[in-house]
Amino acid sequence: MPRPRAAIVGLAGTTLSPEEAALFRAAPPLGVILFARNVVDPAQLRALNAQIRELLGEAAPILVDQEGGRVARLKPPHWPEFPPAARFEGRPEDGARANAALQGLFCRDAGFDVVCAPVLDLRLPGAHGIIGDRAFSADPAEVARLGTAWAEGLQVAGCIPVVKHVPGHGRAMVDSHLDLPRVSAPRNALAEDCGPFAALARLPAWAMTAHIVYEALDAERPATLSPTIIGRVIRKAIGFQGILVSDDLCMKALRGEPGALAVEAIGAGCDLVLHCNGVLAETADLLRDCPTLSDSAETRLAETRARVLEAWQPLDAATLLAIRDAQLAAAA
Repeated sequence: MPRPRAAIVGLAGTTLSPEEAALFRAAPPLGVILFARNVVDPAQLRALNAQIRELLGEAAPILVDQEGGRVARLKPPHWPEFPPAARFEGRPEDGARANAALQGLFCRDAGFDVVCAPVLDLRLPGAHGIIGDRAFSADPAEVARLGTAWAEGLQVAGCIPVVKHVPGHGRAMVDSHLDLPRVSAPRNALAEDCGPFAALARLPAWAMTAHIVYEALDAERPATLSPTIIGRVIRKAIGFQGILVSDDLCMKALRGEPGALAVEAIGAGCDLVLHCNGVLAETADLLRDCPTLSDSAETRLAETRARVLEAWQPLDAATLLAIRDAQLAAAA
């Protein structure tokens, strides 16, 4: 099979279609991200993830957005309902760690190895509600404290966390799924937003970029497409040297053809791009033009995977549930 493209892509349905399989053989993505449209029940999901790895290889990452609250792809009646991150504000780290580990157990059992959480954005008053209770707090230190515990919980469950949305989505006044946010805050305020990402920069995790223009940093390009923000802010000031993946290139914050956006994002410094809508023609366009995975990214992917596998522990779901629920109840 050819060297994989530096892309994580979505699928259309609940099985890997013959057309998708043929495309992936010709121009393989590194991995796949699944959504509610791809999920029926545990047996179907395990079979789909096995089908993906049979085609792309056992090391192919399979991603899922599983934060809890509004953003969860594994839902009742087949999986438990989990609270949003905001419920853990002011509570001991053990509860957040146990909650993340529980979610990680269900994700790993279903065949996922990369979980797009925790959200390290600040929950700031007056901002657009797209972040809201997905964030732990407005206090950077509190976000860092709970975000560290959350990432550790996912890691002991054998899942690679993806912290998001670097360098911070908390000040956006519009939803980047629908439009391009512009943040006019000064550099000192933006430095506060970066604080939680800097605190977690050396953990074995990926990071996801924000489709936001930060006028004090780069008045022309959103972070995902900005060599200045990726090089000077994310890599240097924040100190994140792990795998940097774009947010979904299908979001309306960005304008352009999928392949061209992929080239621009990788050229700006992203290691991987996300393309999530599962529309075959668009996925084919993306994979045709997307650069192949770099040697540097391949090395860092392997290093992150190895560190998480070292942290992976046998976990008792009943004990984790008791810890999580006791701490939520005590502080309610």
